[in-house]
Amino acid sequence: MAVTETALGELGIVLGGEQVETGETYEVRSPYDDAPVAVVHRAGPDEVERAIAGAVEAFATTRRLPSWKREQVLERISAGIAERREELARTIALEAGKPIKTARVEVDRASFTFRIAAEEAKRIYGEIVPLDWLPGSEGREALIRRVPLGAVAGITPFNFPLNLVAHKVAPALAAGDPILLRPASQTPCSSLALGRILLESGWPQDAIAVLPCSTETARPLVEDDRIKLLTFTGSPVVGWGLKSRARRKRVTLELGGNAAVIVNEDADVAYAAERVAWGGFAYAGQTCISVQRVYVHDKVYDAFARELVRRVEVLAVGDPLDEETDVGPVIDRANAERIEEWLEEAKAAGATVLTGGERDGNLWRPTVVEGAPEEVRVSCEEVFAPFVGLQRFADVQEAIDAAGRSEFGLQGGIFTNDLRVVEAAFDRIDVGGLMVNDVPTFRIDHMPYGGVKSSGLGREGLRYAIEEMTELKLLTTNRRS
Repeated sequence: MAVTETALGELGIVLGGEQVETGETYEVRSPYDDAPVAVVHRAGPDEVERAIAGAVEAFATTRRLPSWKREQVLERISAGIAERREELARTIALEAGKPIKTARVEVDRASFTFRIAAEEAKRIYGEIVPLDWLPGSEGREALIRRVPLGAVAGITPFNFPLNLVAHKVAPALAAGDPILLRPASQTPCSSLALGRILLESGWPQDAIAVLPCSTETARPLVEDDRIKLLTFTGSPVVGWGLKSRARRKRVTLELGGNAAVIVNEDADVAYAAERVAWGGFAYAGQTCISVQRVYVHDKVYDAFARELVRRVEVLAVGDPLDEETDVGPVIDRANAERIEEWLEEAKAAGATVLTGGERDGNLWRPTVVEGAPEEVRVSCEEVFAPFVGLQRFADVQEAIDAAGRSEFGLQGGIFTNDLRVVEAAFDRIDVGGLMVNDVPTFRIDHMPYGGVKSSGLGREGLRYAIEEMTELKLLTTNRRS
């Protein structure tokens, strides 16, 4: 079915409990066929100022909401997302080009994210600390409590236009913080739909705003001291630049990756190939933890390469609204052309294409390459494409060192049953998380998630994000008369 037959119409920003039409609009278009998806209103400086002022005022309400009320709102949001599963999945497929069956998984994950946040809203614990460690401090103890931080600003990317938004919004609500959201310009429709669900679920009107806007208009979300925390997911260049401008506010950054996998000689080769085929090509490789570099032991290299290529070549590439499609388009023409440039550079440096390597507009055939030198961009930068590069190794210790040489450090994977190898990899590969007998693309939404080095700062995952969005407050008592 053509995109134009299911266009989403004209969408106002979410501000002050209403959908506001600002008069300045732009068109969201399909990455698949460039058909119009929606006309979206942009927030201007006045709307951003109104949103910030409203959030500051709303904090007086949200900070005093009891946990059962926050839980109740979050449960309603989770249910509201589930009720709109097909509508939201279709929105994601239209604006992001994500295959519809993958988009449904994202909707389910977003509903789960809010459901877990509802549970965590009741588990924001403090602690009692004895203070009688020095003479003269007898009878004293400390009560340490987590309290809401204040207005939060979230800036989100295009690749998970609902669930990565949920990872900003859900912990903020659980913590008792208002949140102002600036979604990616390519994919604002899912965020706007989520904003409406929040309001329908009873979250205070001024404690949520969804503000599609230009980078310049969004500056106060980064620089205004009334915002107490900035949470950003996107590229390292943009993220670290935002941190430098964020002044006194807290900043959490979930940035790029260059994810490595090690397939050791004792690995289950067929299973490893199956997981790499999923982890490298889900959503056309446009995830921060997509498999990019795969180091395979000489003894199993040929068998693994055959298994991987066989699985990759049966992936269906095409229309994201087609139920059979496994791999849809990359987000836009500029990225499609960038991928081509990087691949040609690798081939000129001696890399061999085992399968794929061709594109039709924004559609890239899933591509497997072997022997790309470490210094070419498909090896050392974030390719963000349906691309996997293979390398041979003879010594697993050398593979561990090679996997860890990247400037990125989000997640890694290793297939082995040798505990000594696992311990060496965990000790020497600097990443936020290492997946044993799985790919780095594995993520369950309540686990701690984030990176080191160029890959970010702080952690997401509901309980861990709530800790970022709350403040420790100390009360000491003296029981002596």
